Amino acid sequence: MRAVVQRVSQASVRVAGEVISSMGEGLLVLLGVGKNDAEGDADYLAEKILNLRIFLGEDGDMNISYMDNPKLRIMVISQFTLYGDCRKGRRPSFSNAAVPQRAEELYCYFISLLQREGREVYCGRFRAMMEVALVNSGPVTILLDSRKEF
Repeated sequence: MRAVVQRVSQASVRVAGEVISSMGEGLLVLLGVGKNDAEGDADYLAEKILNLRIFLGEDGDMNISYMDNPKLRIMVISQFTLYGDCRKGRRPSFSNAAVPQRAEELYCYFISLLQREGREVYCGRFRAMMEVALVNSGPVTILLDSRKEF
């Protein structure tokens, strides 16, 4: 599994012109599921993301995690294009992305892991054409992969 984690001051997602999810300060997670991914990959990324210390503390250093501040929010957007391979030619190959049914299962499982913390998880709509708006705070953007080959 791959994730692009962005610290945001706000984020929203639209489908067919309608805002389906909107939040304030927190994390926006773009989540890609690979064809060889399993629940263990989701477990790893969920734990890592919830505990990443990328929010500023009183001293101005990044030493606060999502879990440390109950006011922070989290949004998860499915993004199969994180598995786009552009090494050959000009058109990305998505052969390393999971098939849609499996990707949706793991996407939902990942969200359920975040929900166990008792906070609302804001989401996009799986397989929908979405317009994602965000204000990246910092900017802070972290790339994560559950596999060593990243």
